[in-house]
Amino acid sequence: MSGRLAGKVAMVTGGGSGIGAEICRHCAREGALVAVTDVRQEAAEQVAAEICQAQGHALAWACDVADRNAVEAAAEGVEKELGPLAIWVNNAGISRIVPFLECSDELWDLTLRVNLKGTFIGCQVALRRMLPRRRGVILNMSSQSGKSGSSHYAAYCASKFGIIGLTQSLAIEFAQHGIRVNALCPGVVFTSLWDGQLEDYARKRNLSPEEVKPYLEARIPLGRLCTPQDVAAAAVFLVSDEAAYITGQALNVSGGSVMH
Repeated sequence: MSGRLAGKVAMVTGGGSGIGAEICRHCAREGALVAVTDVRQEAAEQVAAEICQAQGHALAWACDVADRNAVEAAAEGVEKELGPLAIWVNNAGISRIVPFLECSDELWDLTLRVNLKGTFIGCQVALRRMLPRRRGVILNMSSQSGKSGSSHYAAYCASKFGIIGLTQSLAIEFAQHGIRVNALCPGVVFTSLWDGQLEDYARKRNLSPEEVKPYLEARIPLGRLCTPQDVAAAAVFLVSDEAAYITGQALNVSGGSVMH
């Protein structure tokens, strides 16, 4: 087995679609044994099957990231089937575009439950398994919305800003134990998650749905939207030994839209 992640066990949450699925594929191509986890068992199994068909190694688990027992069970299953976890990617998340005064308690709680609490639980479960070995890498998925606030996006921004703070805190606390913790901050990626909020974004900007993509592209210095492949390539770098001296960082993958 060859590649930058050869023989390493990598667990990716939200791996059944979009960015998470592409991170799974990239990790497998670099030689990792990939645990594809998703709240939807069928989606996870589909991605794992695709990786195996491409001569990679992957297995699927169903997992609600905000359910500690489910995350613990998945991690136990992964280590039993694949071996000690070396890489943990907290990618699962949700997003809704809604005016702040229309944001319900339920939507606020759900967004922070999945995005921030889910990352918190994932980090705790990963760290408790990595600490005895004094090695491991955790990668948390934030967003450019974790660097700059945006209207109609308060719950999402709050959750993604929180992930960066959590990442920095853990990087400091666990560096002495040989564990690195970083975050990624992608720009707009047109996945199924974005498809579900396209009309809401169009209304926010007084655009037609067809005008949204050109509008967004015109605001990006590199002139195009971020892709799952862009994010996955950055993810593989940060979890590889090539980034051995990088921890506590929140790396922008935004085409120049955010530079801080």
